[in-house]
Amino acid sequence: LCCQCGIPIPPNPANMCVGCLRAQVDITEGIPKQGTVHFCKQCERYLQPPGTWIQCSLESRELLALCLKKLKASLSKVRLIDAGFIWTEPHSKRLKLKLTVQKEVINGAVLQQVFVVEYIVQSQMCEDCHRIEAKDFWKAVVQVRQKTLHKKTFYYLEQLILKHRLHQNTLRIKEIHDGLDFYYSSKQHAQKMVDFLQCTVPCRSKSSQRLISHDIHSNVYNYKSTFSVEIVPICKDNVVCLSPKLAQSLGNMSQICVCIRVTSTIHLIDPRTLQIAEIDGNTYWRHPFNSLFHPKQLEEFIIMDINRVHEKKKGAGAGARSNKHTLAEAWVRKTSELDTDHQFFCCTHLGHILNPGDLVLGFDLANCNLNDEFANKMNPHSIPDVVLIKKSYDRTKRQRRRNWKLKELQRDREAPDTDDERQYQDFLEDLEEDEAIRKNVNIYRNADIPVESDTDEDGPPRISLAEMLEDLHISEDATGGEGAEMLT
Repeated sequence: LCCQCGIPIPPNPANMCVGCLRAQVDITEGIPKQGTVHFCKQCERYLQPPGTWIQCSLESRELLALCLKKLKASLSKVRLIDAGFIWTEPHSKRLKLKLTVQKEVINGAVLQQVFVVEYIVQSQMCEDCHRIEAKDFWKAVVQVRQKTLHKKTFYYLEQLILKHRLHQNTLRIKEIHDGLDFYYSSKQHAQKMVDFLQCTVPCRSKSSQRLISHDIHSNVYNYKSTFSVEIVPICKDNVVCLSPKLAQSLGNMSQICVCIRVTSTIHLIDPRTLQIAEIDGNTYWRHPFNSLFHPKQLEEFIIMDINRVHEKKKGAGAGARSNKHTLAEAWVRKTSELDTDHQFFCCTHLGHILNPGDLVLGFDLANCNLNDEFANKMNPHSIPDVVLIKKSYDRTKRQRRRNWKLKELQRDREAPDTDDERQYQDFLEDLEEDEAIRKNVNIYRNADIPVESDTDEDGPPRISLAEMLEDLHISEDATGGEGAEMLT
């Protein structure tokens, strides 16, 4: 018989029934039934004392471990059998834990008990978000500069940063006249950005630091670091004049070359021989050269006659030739001088896309003053009269048919002008014409513009649907509708 209530029971060391034993002994005594968890709304992380913030989803193992650590000291006197969450509304600011514990009580009897611990989720901003909110607080800045009139390389670099998510750790991105400033809360994040830039664009960098404060008791120094990154001042479609020494080292190419692409290296092509070469950042800074023209000096020509050259003997020590271009000899006339008989003869690398009657953009070297140290020392007979750059299409028609879009970095902009918009349209057209550049850029489908057939052979180049990504739109809350299962 139970010594308390007198009902018959199987014999046990305490001589009491379960009900009386629980009334006499509470094994959960000393374990708090309420607690608090700190949560940062901005970055959606939980505080793991003393100072670590960790990413946890609702009802995850990480969040369960975080809650149990707060009870670790008081749970040392009992044996934890099971722990799990009781479902609560995601926006209720409450987390409920159902715990099952065992403990040896009177005369060796083992008692098991189930109880609930409720945690209140309190909002607290983490240090990283404090720094982001106070936009002037930064420990390191990366100053990216390019001394050119065209921003094609910057637009390409922006897409690379977005694709590789290098902008996630920035406190602020500020756009200034010659480039961008990236502000960071730690020097390591800034160094990571500099390493990325050195791998993706030809550039050089240098760093400096400024002492902000110094604690003489703990010998702690507080520095602000500045990384200066200068990108080579050469953009796509620039005509450049190489130094004789550099031209010879690249396989005896002509000094007058066209830049067809800027990636991690500068890609050059000789329009008279189709010889190609790549120049990295270190080579450029050892043998620097400048662009002979800026994009506003492009003139429109019309092809009067064109003959493709199938056989061209290689010179002594000549390097590799381009397989994607076709060498051609063309007679061209300026569209502004159609009423005259003045024609120009030139060699071009665009023989695969040009036909008589086509419009093409190029530079007139015969009627200009070349203010360049290498060009002024060249033999005048070695300088071509005209260098053709790219085929000209109707820009309005291209914009109307463009059924794709790009994402942009969120940054503090200067007042935009019409020249920036024109340069951005140039970059979009370059993407359509150059498949090698497109592979490094995330292109998204624009649902607002209907899909047209992309088999138009005579029209301007277009991006196929297979190369576009579907833009992700999350319209509902992450917890779903009423009665929906909680996402973990």
